[in-house]
Amino acid sequence: MFKIGDVVTRNSYNNDIIFTIIDIKDDIAYLKGIDVRLYADSSLDDLEKALANSDNNKDRNDALKIKDMLNLDRSEYFYLPGKILHIDGDKDYLKRCIDFYKDMHLEAYGVNLDEERFERDITSCLNEYKPDILVITGHDSFKKNKDKNNLSSYQNSNNFVKATVKAREYERNQDKLIIIAGACQSFYEDLIKAGANFASSPKRINIHALDPAIIASAVALSPKNKEIDLISLLDKTHYGSDGIGGIITNGVMYVGYPR
Repeated sequence: MFKIGDVVTRNSYNNDIIFTIIDIKDDIAYLKGIDVRLYADSSLDDLEKALANSDNNKDRNDALKIKDMLNLDRSEYFYLPGKILHIDGDKDYLKRCIDFYKDMHLEAYGVNLDEERFERDITSCLNEYKPDILVITGHDSFKKNKDKNNLSSYQNSNNFVKATVKAREYERNQDKLIIIAGACQSFYEDLIKAGANFASSPKRINIHALDPAIIASAVALSPKNKEIDLISLLDKTHYGSDGIGGIITNGVMYVGYPR
């Protein structure tokens, strides 16, 4: 009835999230969110086939929302946006984010690493690419019936926190290196304390695959030494301030004249 690659939802969760089946063993399907950075498993009898609702047009609409928010005057000025380094634990979500940056005409570099390697490899990545903005994301989850204020209660938050600390050792100034860290249900408070400018997830909810890229793109295209409208920016993400929060941050883009 079901096979690897099928697009499905779970009846027991009111069919709220659309997944792809990535493996099947002993009548258990292993699932990966199409839009949401989430792995899950389910018995086959709980699944229902669905149509994928994720496409390039939706992602381009997200890009248009950011462009509308920034409202750049291209008639007389020229712009030098910030450079982005996006480190992601998931190669499929990474590709989708890189495609999003291309739609935004941004210089962005993607590195796919297992979350366990983030801390070890992050300094060499920073030395190689020398970004203005660093995204550290992938997969995470909060373990049921655990203490939400304990780092061990999360699947990968510890890896994100350690990587953020390492990146802050590389550049301590939070206006010179903007860090966006975390994934679904991550330990928001510890990520901010570790030195992230933006982090997930204040309400321990799942986040959209593109949410870190939306934040990064807006920062890259906001003028240097000008504060970003934090609340308006968070509202441009799919789940608002429930999914991502942060500190008031300056943009990193140079603005020149004449064009």
